[in-house]
Amino acid sequence: MGPGPLNLITDVAGLAVGHATDEPAATGVTTLVGTKPLAAAVDVRGGAPGTRETDALAADALVGHAHAIVLAGGSVFGLAAADGVATELSRAGIGFRLTEHTHSTPIVPTAVLHDLGHGGDKNWAEPPYRELGRESLTRAGAGFALGAVGAGRGARAGQVAGGIGSASLELGDGLVVGALVAVNSIGSALMPDGRTFWAWPFEIGAEFGGERPRPSVSAVDPAPAGSRLALIGQLRAGTSTVIGIVATSAPLTGAECHRLAVMAHDGIARGVRPSHTPFDGDVIFAVSTGITPLAEDRLRAAHLARLGSAAADCMARAIARGVYEANLTARAAADH
Repeated sequence: MGPGPLNLITDVAGLAVGHATDEPAATGVTTLVGTKPLAAAVDVRGGAPGTRETDALAADALVGHAHAIVLAGGSVFGLAAADGVATELSRAGIGFRLTEHTHSTPIVPTAVLHDLGHGGDKNWAEPPYRELGRESLTRAGAGFALGAVGAGRGARAGQVAGGIGSASLELGDGLVVGALVAVNSIGSALMPDGRTFWAWPFEIGAEFGGERPRPSVSAVDPAPAGSRLALIGQLRAGTSTVIGIVATSAPLTGAECHRLAVMAHDGIARGVRPSHTPFDGDVIFAVSTGITPLAEDRLRAAHLARLGSAAADCMARAIARGVYEANLTARAAADH
């Protein structure tokens, strides 16, 4: 087992990801789109989420599929990014056509993070997110950047730069699991030494630096150095979150996708400490492209458990990769 060729969520065939970044405003949008409708579900754990069309993914809802999923900065204003994505998809004839001679209506679930106080000129007359959503879709492809781009452009992870991360894992027999995440957390992705990631046991190769903790580093303090919980007087509800997507090539139902999302939240807990606080809006979507049949369908629950464990590991790795790449960029900018 190891990462796919790109070590990105797009190693799950049938997926593409695109970023659109507004550098002056230090914000952006990241969109995942499928070549066909994706079986999808969502699990919300944070205390202050910002979302759109998540109810459409409920196991007892009529739809249970998504045509694209959007992650955006901008807090409530960022929800407009889905308008741009939905409009472009509809123009391409993608979506449900409920009656003849009507517009196609794509399902575009969305989650947002709060980057309004993280620098950049956000004194806009009109928020840029609708156009950023449209642009992110047009740029979608197999390869994409990590770090301070797209929805992660203005993100913070504890007291350091946050960003966009992704990772994948090939499980054999053609099964692939991947994760995509925007890290804007109250908690820190780094241990109290400020250099080792909490996700270090799950690292493959040196994908986020290869640092290992010294024996003296502990996990005793529930508000560890590096997290914004250590600055408790400065916290504001709804200003932080981890929002992400996990994907698999296995053919899952909507209910099984929900279990995948539930298990993937363990990856947030492995990669960020603390996580799922009242201040965070942690949201994970799960999607299935269904292109790889399960070898033994009678062991379906066991397969699902393995996929969920892999999704959690990928999420932890993706979190560390996003923060690692964002801070490489931040250090390079400071050097110049």
